[in-house]
Amino acid sequence: MHIRFGTFTLDATTRQLLHAGQPVHLSPKAFDVLCVLIEARPRVVNKQELHDRIWPGTFVVDANLSVLVGEIRRALGDNAQTPQFIRTVHKVGYAFCGDAEDQGAGAAPDDGHAPRYWLAWNDRRFMLSAGENLIGRNPECAIWIDTSGVSRRHARVRLDVHTGAAAIEDLGSTNGTFVNDARVETPRMLADGDVVQVASVPLTFRAWLPEQSRSTERIRRN
Repeated sequence: MHIRFGTFTLDATTRQLLHAGQPVHLSPKAFDVLCVLIEARPRVVNKQELHDRIWPGTFVVDANLSVLVGEIRRALGDNAQTPQFIRTVHKVGYAFCGDAEDQGAGAAPDDGHAPRYWLAWNDRRFMLSAGENLIGRNPECAIWIDTSGVSRRHARVRLDVHTGAAAIEDLGSTNGTFVNDARVETPRMLADGDVVQVASVPLTFRAWLPEQSRSTERIRRN
């Protein structure tokens, strides 16, 4: 999704919001909410649908959603009383109300061969996006770990999708961040299969690159 509205451009592939060509900061969850609203435009997206899309399988109070919408409005210079882009439908949800133009016509579709990076924890996968991915107990973190030993803003992974480089940095957490049992004191590069321990929670860093994929092996049966 590559959308232009007003003086803004949103690129879901690179996860960038640009204003007159200059990057505008949005937290990962706020960016996701904006993507959902633009994708659904002009339909009103109810709060339950937003909760299911942004925090799947997790109970989160409505106040967290209001905080994200407020962040989006500040980034866009929008006003809740006289909205240009984000309209509140009281007791229902939100809708994108601005004029938007799809800039992605003619672009090559994702054929499943783009590199992918994620952190795995038990049966959960946290996909990593280009730029900063926060890890912590705060529900606004891209990698939300609701465990008491995890700090609200515990660590962050910076991902450069152009080079495939990923580095993790501890954010002064109470119980520390470790990679393969070594404490992270300064930003540390990650490699596929590294075990990242956030307090007591083990996460496995995975990197899938299309050039590393192999054809399916045929199983011989008697």
